[in-house]
Amino acid sequence: MSGVFGIRASGVLLHPTSLPGGPIGDLGPAAHQFVDWLADAGQAYWQILPLVAVDEGGSPYNGLSAVAGNPFLVSLDALVQDCLLEEGDVASELAGEPLHFGRVSRWKGERLRLAHRNLDEGANPGLAAELKVYRAANAGWLADYALFRAIRDAHQGALWTEWEPELRDREPAAMRRATRDLAEEIEFREFEQFLFDRQWGALRAYAHSRGVRVIGDIPIFVAHDSADVWAHRQLFELDHAGRPLVVAGVPPDYFSDTGQRWGNPLFRWDTAAERIYEWWAERFRRTLSWVDVVRVDHFRGFESYWEIPATEETAVHGRWRKGPGADLFKALHRQLGPIPIVAEDLGLITREVEALRAELDLPGMRVVQFGFDGVPANPHLPENYPRQSVVYTGTHDNDTLAGWWGKASKEERGEVWRRIGRRCADPHWLLVELVLGSLADLAIVPVQDVLGMGSEARMNTPGTTSANWTWRLGPDELTPDAGRRLRRATQRSGRLVRGAAVVGAA
Repeated sequence: MSGVFGIRASGVLLHPTSLPGGPIGDLGPAAHQFVDWLADAGQAYWQILPLVAVDEGGSPYNGLSAVAGNPFLVSLDALVQDCLLEEGDVASELAGEPLHFGRVSRWKGERLRLAHRNLDEGANPGLAAELKVYRAANAGWLADYALFRAIRDAHQGALWTEWEPELRDREPAAMRRATRDLAEEIEFREFEQFLFDRQWGALRAYAHSRGVRVIGDIPIFVAHDSADVWAHRQLFELDHAGRPLVVAGVPPDYFSDTGQRWGNPLFRWDTAAERIYEWWAERFRRTLSWVDVVRVDHFRGFESYWEIPATEETAVHGRWRKGPGADLFKALHRQLGPIPIVAEDLGLITREVEALRAELDLPGMRVVQFGFDGVPANPHLPENYPRQSVVYTGTHDNDTLAGWWGKASKEERGEVWRRIGRRCADPHWLLVELVLGSLADLAIVPVQDVLGMGSEARMNTPGTTSANWTWRLGPDELTPDAGRRLRRATQRSGRLVRGAAVVGAA
């Protein structure tokens, strides 16, 4: 743990899409104001979900690319400052409405295209020169991504396995023809990525100046409908037409009789390991250009993963397959040096998974909501947290603390009261204080739990497909009073970090 954090600290979980203002949260003024709020509240970390480009479903865990940023997050206000848009261009009838990724995609896409045309027409020559340098510096991943998006758009969003065989299979003549015919759209997609990286880089630098570091997220699997799988078919278990032969998921358990069939294609660890390691190195290199610490989602899948035949409709009929284990992380270390990683080791965790995490000396995760089942040895009880861990009141997949409390059993509530020692009107806050006061080096609290919000503020409900990823902070909900309350609790728990004495600081 000392190699990752080395201090006792805390942070807040909030994905940028949930920031207030406009039809979707972005990297503009509200994001900078949130950084100020974090710093004033004594927080050393801002944890986010994956920053990748998403489809109209909005899930950052089902991205159109593992390395391209989400253009929905580009601040149009910043483009006004760049002389690429005018004030009247950024007003939106969608502001204040519930987040709808399809409508946001259409509305924001029109404005970004206008900004691109203005740049082409000479609105900001200096920025045009920066874009040219950016394209050259990022050509390795950017060319595949931009071409994938251009072809996908030309096919009205159809899955790449449904394209003409010569495009599906990336035949050289077809690729040259598509690159020529779709040049304008390719340039636009490159422009979007340039804007994202430029604005995110400025926001991250501002966070660093306020003593705040960013914890990002890498899902173990990637979406089938992605530039990664289309451009690197040889790394995945696919048939001759690019369709998955087997897919990812988890087996039946206490929570589901049929398990979870996620549908992601699986890596060919047994026949293409070295090439997969190279791909993962590029993925980490790109992610580390965005964040300071990486949470690796579904860490247990690197030890063993559940393989489901693609023809199966549920996860019942699958089998465990061995993952790459420590070999992948050793290969990453050889190429990139030490990487600050948090292992998401929730769910069905075996001794082998625990041994892998220990071998790699990575901190794992604990979630207080999972702790109160009456079992004294439950690893999610605050008194059982090891120092080398990152503890949460909840993650993006959990209900909020207040929502959980409203549904908690009498026995669970009794376990909480016994540890707190008294009853009160806002038990969610005492649970926050319980987590902050634990032995664990790092404690993370979703902003919903700081504010005591109910289930209506939940970010995601696993196993469902509607109303996820759309929650937004209201414009006046993140108050100075809430920040002062969090700062006092942070200070009492010995987690107040001054200056930039955190990961990555000079």
